[in-house]
Amino acid sequence: MTATTQLKVENLVTEFLTRDGVVRALDEVSFELHAGQIMGLVGESGSGKSLTGFSIMGLLDHPGRVAAGRILLKGEDIRKMNAEQVRQMRGNRMAMIFQDPMMTLNPVMKISAQMIEAIQAHRSVSKAVALDECRAALAMVGIASPDERLNAYPHQFSGGMRQRVAIAIALLNKPDVIIADEPTTALDVTIQGQILAEVQKICRQTGTSVIWITHDLSVISGLADHISVMYAGRIVEQGTSAEVLGNPSHPYTRGLIRSVPAANPPNQPLYQIPGMTPALSQLPHGCAFSPRCEKSTAACAEIPLPTLMTPGHSVRCFHPYRDPLELGK
Repeated sequence: MTATTQLKVENLVTEFLTRDGVVRALDEVSFELHAGQIMGLVGESGSGKSLTGFSIMGLLDHPGRVAAGRILLKGEDIRKMNAEQVRQMRGNRMAMIFQDPMMTLNPVMKISAQMIEAIQAHRSVSKAVALDECRAALAMVGIASPDERLNAYPHQFSGGMRQRVAIAIALLNKPDVIIADEPTTALDVTIQGQILAEVQKICRQTGTSVIWITHDLSVISGLADHISVMYAGRIVEQGTSAEVLGNPSHPYTRGLIRSVPAANPPNQPLYQIPGMTPALSQLPHGCAFSPRCEKSTAACAEIPLPTLMTPGHSVRCFHPYRDPLELGK
């Protein structure tokens, strides 16, 4: 592990105990995140993106559990921490931004009280010092008139403004890592673009690393340095944004990119990946994508191991594409 590695996830396995038996929802998920880096975690609904974030943060409810693997935050294994250490880590060294900001904000407390509480839960500072930090955090996410905003309640904010406040709260204790779970999905594109620009600037200025969870490739293409593509609980492709988007090797990644409306020729039907995402309790043997894949062969009855396409660009596929994707054809 290099000195700049903020987070390293190794062979993470998350399971759920169901009436049908044990369901493996995450299957040996691995990736690294370096200081100031933004990693996009993309895939269809049900692929395991949000579950990866909850597993890392220790926010799984019964009957879910992290069954195996290591989650190293600056070299320290989170899975070996006791409950108090995890509580101190969460919101301090590592924070999460949810799709709905009201999962972060208390509707009956002023913004100032919520932000001060987030600071004083982890550090012994005066209210005056905490207020100064709150003002600075709001300014960092582009909120004008911070004193007026601190004195308001969440219902007095627009959706985009609430999400900015949630991001500011995540930044208060200068965490090493922020996990952002589709935080701009419900916002209009203008506000979305502003928030994405603020996040990029914050990462450059503070060295905070971000895992940005989304199903929207158009968002991630201009935001992330690296991309990890998930399908049915496994990372099937990962690499730099330029490699994954310009030279997608896994048939699923290629299908996702071709499904973006802008990638389709004019006056032609929108491309769709055939079939449906399988239920995790009924995954096919071997490659989970094989029933939907045009390149599937008998070899796909086995689980493919990661194959290095170029340095830093790996894919789990027996028949990866090796030519660049030409859109609009």
